[in-house]
Amino acid sequence: MKHHTLEQMQNIAQIEPFFHLHGMSRRQRLERWAELLEEIRHRHLDTLHETEFQSSEERNALRCDYSPITVAFRDPVLHSAGMKNDTYGEAIRFFEISDEELHDVVCYCRFGTTVSAAAAARQVRVLLSDKPMGFWSSLRALFIG
Repeated sequence: MKHHTLEQMQNIAQIEPFFHLHGMSRRQRLERWAELLEEIRHRHLDTLHETEFQSSEERNALRCDYSPITVAFRDPVLHSAGMKNDTYGEAIRFFEISDEELHDVVCYCRFGTTVSAAAAARQVRVLLSDKPMGFWSSLRALFIG
């Protein structure tokens, strides 16, 4: 059996998306993101620098080469479901989360220059909880799990 990358397959065959944004619920998209991060839990991912100090336009355009958002964008399932790129603004739109919620997953001020994929996954899982967490509960979830 010969293996091909997605890019190679696009040259050989027409690839049709099997999920659409409306086919996956918000919860399913967030769960998928958390699972992807958990699969690479020991890797360190880039954070986005000072998101809270950027203008809305600048913040929405923020990206880096290997952030937790990039992990989601590179996934064929989430990409097929409608994730258009790996920018901060696209993550807010696609995952239907607030600026503050995404800040807690990817910002430099929370983790430094990198964040472990496991820590990012825990923060994404916090977004799946039914009740919002306060700062100390969120911090406890981040370090204790």
